[in-house]
Amino acid sequence: MKRSILALSILLSWAVAASSATPATLTSLRAIHALTNAQAAQAPPVAFEATVTYFRGYERTLFVQDEGLGIYVSAPKGLDLAPGDRILIRGLARASFRPYVESSEIALQYHGALPQPVAEGYKNLIRGQADCLYVQVQGTVRSAVMQLSSGRSVTQMELRMDGGYASIVMDNSDPAKLKGLLDAEVEIGGVASGRFDGKMQQTGVLIHTPGFSSVRIISAPTMDAWAIPATPMDEVLSTLDTREFTRRVRVQGTLTYYHPASMAILQDGTRSIRVLTSAINPLTVGDRAEAIGIPFVDNGFLTLKLGQIRSTGSAAPIVPVPVTWEDLASGKHSYDLVSIEGTVVTQVREQAQDVYIVSSGDRLFSAAVRHPFVYEWGIDKPPPPMSDIAPGSVVRVTGVAILDDGNPFNGAVAFGILLRSASDVIVIKRPPLLTVPHLVLLVILLLGVVVTVGVRGWVVERKVRRETVALGYVEGRRSRILEDINGARPLAEVIEQITELASFKLKGAPCWCQIVDGAQLGNCPPRLASFRVIQVEIPAHSAPPLGTIFAAFHPLSKPHDFEPEAIFMAAGLASLAIETRRLYTDLRRRSEFDLLTDTHNRFSLDKRLDDLIAEARNAASVFGFIYIDLDKFKQINDHCGHHVGDRFLQEVALRMKRQLRSHDLLARIGGDEFAALVPVVRNRAEVEEIALRLERCLDEPFLIDTFVVQGSASLGIALYPQGGDTKDTLLKTADAAMYKAKKSRRSAALVPGRHNRD
Repeated sequence: MKRSILALSILLSWAVAASSATPATLTSLRAIHALTNAQAAQAPPVAFEATVTYFRGYERTLFVQDEGLGIYVSAPKGLDLAPGDRILIRGLARASFRPYVESSEIALQYHGALPQPVAEGYKNLIRGQADCLYVQVQGTVRSAVMQLSSGRSVTQMELRMDGGYASIVMDNSDPAKLKGLLDAEVEIGGVASGRFDGKMQQTGVLIHTPGFSSVRIISAPTMDAWAIPATPMDEVLSTLDTREFTRRVRVQGTLTYYHPASMAILQDGTRSIRVLTSAINPLTVGDRAEAIGIPFVDNGFLTLKLGQIRSTGSAAPIVPVPVTWEDLASGKHSYDLVSIEGTVVTQVREQAQDVYIVSSGDRLFSAAVRHPFVYEWGIDKPPPPMSDIAPGSVVRVTGVAILDDGNPFNGAVAFGILLRSASDVIVIKRPPLLTVPHLVLLVILLLGVVVTVGVRGWVVERKVRRETVALGYVEGRRSRILEDINGARPLAEVIEQITELASFKLKGAPCWCQIVDGAQLGNCPPRLASFRVIQVEIPAHSAPPLGTIFAAFHPLSKPHDFEPEAIFMAAGLASLAIETRRLYTDLRRRSEFDLLTDTHNRFSLDKRLDDLIAEARNAASVFGFIYIDLDKFKQINDHCGHHVGDRFLQEVALRMKRQLRSHDLLARIGGDEFAALVPVVRNRAEVEEIALRLERCLDEPFLIDTFVVQGSASLGIALYPQGGDTKDTLLKTADAAMYKAKKSRRSAALVPGRHNRD
């Protein structure tokens, strides 16, 4: 009973271990939705059906829904899907804001209907309770501009809902359809998502929708947003309402700074205002422009958010106001176009901008020029090179003053200059030549010359020593290779040593050897097309080349005289190694095999018999020995000639080989005498069965040239140790048994052939 319980517990533990090692495939969206992020991080496999609610192929963005649940899917490339498609998704679950699916395969099942959208409010959306679901939202359009997504035009709208704002991203590239949307009350269908920071913490609401077919205008705006009266910049807060009912305002001025999808600055006389906009309209700095947006106060500065801006024509240029560090720190010129002089301390290229650190008096400030818009969006176009201005140069910097705080009454405020372009930094005066850094550099150069002369002499002496050591090393390696060629080391190892020696002489260049009808040895680079390759054939004394020695070099390297010398040296050593080893192999085979029948000879049989006796004695096992003597072979030689006799022996040996197993051994021990070793048997009956096969394989006549020769043989069997426990006694026992069988056999007949000689 205890043993049964123990066995049952072992089986259960095995089952638990197997189930934990290979997670079960999740076959429904509900099962995936139930995962925690910790469980999804284990990447369990999934295979489930769902309906497409949104698909953007060039970004591999896919949302699907099933049974009232939605999920984000990272789709493979090359798909063509439409909302309403029913698909089968295979892949792995992954952890993120919530678990999502990284798909490896998506198969279209059929095209169906979209699920009914669920009406959702802002509170559920910002809490993520409708994440990835097909929803319907309602609100007022506060902004509608063209944007870029992965380099492609899309429409972005900011929708004011009851409780907050939702961003609507629409796959549409027609700006004409944006007319009449501002301040319209709309109903939009799409997939709920979110905006996230780098830690995947939700920072806003995002709705994905395929196009304007998903937008229904409930009530059109009462008037065109661009037709509202212009408001002076310092009076824009007159419409501010903290309940998010602030009316839109329109301001006019000269465009002094513009960075698409980020910010613009308008200046009108001594007044200026910042406009936050996600638009990408092509505008020219210096033009007269107007902007509409929602006024608010950001860090103490008047700002328009959700802004849209357009040019109204050329304008008289605004002359930058000359200022000092104290003027800017006072806050009186925030967002004004200013000009200030100073000395460059250093310059730095950052990911999104180039920054110059400038000293004005004893105080520092930064002047930055943002990289082009396309670079920030990840399109493969590098920014223009940064102007190289030597430290110590006196420069005039022109740009818009940006302050860290709008309250200057607590003291000086930190500021920076936002440049319109790299040309806004003008060098007024180059740094003097006789400066302390230059003098230090001159002293360093003089010391460098002295050190260089001394080092050069040391290098020449060291080079001579190194070459002497290298020559000794090469000769030592060459001597060891010659010893290995004449020794017992495997040929592959000798060839690899030769390629290593050639590589050493070629200063580390990869070298390898390709033997004809044989292996490739040495160090062959994986991508030969990117190398300069030289090769030399391995010569043979009286045969085609034995192979080829190769060496690979950097494609831009120049050929040197020592390269062919090293390769020819390696080819000569390889030729000596291969021919010596082949000669040794041939001599060894001749010493162990009969050249006529390609069977083992008497020497090889004796050696194997000694080994087999030792193995059998050690393991207390048995083996068989069969002595075979061909009947009336002399008559075949006399009547048909020695050529037919030799052919007969070859055919007899070939037939008998086919009757033996792979571990059995057949040997020719005399003119017409053969022997077979049968090492793996259990009793005499198995040996007799093999002997009978050998005897019967000669029953079929042999057709040799024009002769039909009838063959037969007498066989004798000896079983170790019953037939003898030494080599001599086994041979005598088998020989005696063979002669006994020969006396009882009938003479083999020579049957004339049906074919005549030509």
